[in-house]
This record gives sequence, C-alpha cells and structure tokens, in this order.
Amino acid sequence: MTSPQPAPALRVRPRVWIGLAVFLGYVIVVFIVGKLSGVPYTEMGRDGGTLFLGAGLMLIVGAILLAITASLLGWWRPALFDRKHGARWPIFVPAIMAVALVINLASTDWGSYDLGFFAASIVLMLVGFTEEMATRGLLLVGLRSRLHEGWVWFISSAAFALMHLTNALSGQDIGLTMTQVGMAFLGGTIFYILRRSTGTLIWAMVLHGLWDFSTFAVGHGTPGPLAALASPVFMLAGALGLIVVAFVIRGADERTDAPRPVANVASLA
Repeated sequence: MTSPQPAPALRVRPRVWIGLAVFLGYVIVVFIVGKLSGVPYTEMGRDGGTLFLGAGLMLIVGAILLAITASLLGWWRPALFDRKHGARWPIFVPAIMAVALVINLASTDWGSYDLGFFAASIVLMLVGFTEEMATRGLLLVGLRSRLHEGWVWFISSAAFALMHLTNALSGQDIGLTMTQVGMAFLGGTIFYILRRSTGTLIWAMVLHGLWDFSTFAVGHGTPGPLAALASPVFMLAGALGLIVVAFVIRGADERTDAPRPVANVASLA
C-alpha cells in the first residue's frame, strides 16, 4: 500500500452539489449537441459520418468543457488520483473485462472498415476521458466531500448508468435502453474497482475508451464466430465486481472537504 499523499490545494472547496451540477451539466450538453447533430441513436455508427456527428462531436465538446471545469475548480489531482489505493487483487475483475474487449477486437470484420469510419472510431475513444471524468472524476470528488466511500461507489456508478437513459430520447428502444443501463452500472463498478486498485482514474479511462471502441468495431460489418462470447464474459466480470467491490472500498480515506493552502502543502513535502 502506498502512503497517503497530502491533499492538494483546491481553488473551490468540493461539495456534493457541485459534483452533481458538473455531472448533470455534462449530460445536458452532450445530449443537446447530439440532438443538434440530427443523427438518431439507432443510425449512429452506420458509417464514419454518422459515428462522428452522432458521437464524436459531442465527445469533443464534452472533453473541452470538462477540462475547463476541472481547471477552474482546481480538481484535476483528486479527480485523477486517490491519495491511497485500495486492495490490489480485485484488479482481476477489470482484467476479465479486458478479455471481453479482446474478444470483440478479434471478432471485428476489419475488412469492412474504411478510413472515415476508422478515424471516427478513434475519436470515439474520447468517451473514456469524458464519461470517466464526469462520473468517477469530478462527481466522485464532490461526493467524497461528505459521503462514505460505499455511497461514492454506488452513486457514481448509478449516475453513469442513468446517463444512458438519454439514448431512449434519441430513438433507442426503451427495453434495450434499460438493459444498457443495467450493464452500465456493472461497467461503472468495474471502472471504479480499477480506479481504487491502481489509485488512478487514468487506467479506467483507457479501458473505458477501448471498450467502447471495441463494441462499435465488432458491430460494424460481419462479426466473427467468437463475438457472442464477449457479452457473457463481461457479465461475469460485472457480477464478480459486485462481490469484490467492498474490498476496495474498505479502509478508504479520500475525503476532499478540507482544501489546504499551498504553503501548508509545501511545508508537508
């Protein structure tokens, strides 16, 4: 276990309502940008143009606004790094999800790709930064100002799941959307475990971005015979995540409610 790091000086004292406001603001902005693109959710990914306009553009706008927000609040460090990571061994859960990701990539019909779709798919990986920063980044910092770490995991994962309800407002079937919400809660739990096990959000951003890239990739063209295995492997990872998440929560001391002046932090170095 690494030794706890001194809390960084923050421009704005973390508050639950600020974290929630940033999260809701992100959801509203990307939804509006998505609607203005004119691409229904069901058409997103049909080709490179619909993928970029339907997803890539909103992610670029969201990434810029989240980066500006993190800078204005001074929350970059607590959003990206924990002072003390949790137990290491639960990292096997995101490792199982990574296996599902590899299955997706191995089952992708790469011959169906053109340059435009590939370029839009690369932009799509920004989702790892935007959605992680909005939920297990800035929202998490706000939640940690008052709540026990168990509630931090649950609320941040639930918020990540519920944000996918907007897909129904963009044309996706409500039944499919609810299934997506449930799977997103499992995915959120896996990403939370990865953050706590490594002490940083960066690896969760990487896994998240690659996961979304792989799911769009395997859905383009004719997937290979192993593609059907990815979903049950992911579900296994999610179920195990719900079992072991308590072990990365145990002993967490990541409260962010007491920003310290820069001079005080320096004197502790």
